[in-house]
Amino acid sequence: MTLPSFVGPAVALAAGILILLKPDLLAKIVAIYLIVVGALGLLG
Repeated sequence: MTLPSFVGPAVALAAGILILLKPDLLAKIVAIYLIVVGALGLLG
């Protein structure tokens, strides 16, 4: 399964914007980001 090369940076950008808008969600956003990047790394 091949994913487009923009998926990782797009997830990082979305996480950064969410952290700027809702700083109280930092821990959850970081955890979700790490899970997504890890899953993409294993699948890609």
